[in-house]
Amino acid sequence: MNQDPRLASMSPEELRRIMRALGFRTQAQLASAIGVSRSAVSLWLEGKVGVPRPVAMLLRMLHSAQRRSY
Repeated sequence: MNQDPRLASMSPEELRRIMRALGFRTQAQLASAIGVSRSAVSLWLEGKVGVPRPVAMLLRMLHSAQRRSY
């Protein structure tokens, strides 16, 4: 049984890459866009707290949709 890769946890490196690809330059910009605190984004980027799966899935879907629109 293959698990959908969109449901996998997200590393800080992947978060940083997708964040940049979506045009978010600051933690505050990303936090505001997805409705979380800037400190939550900071903890994810530092690897101190895992990115919640719904957030990882949302960001991957946005990134995928953006790539298809070009």
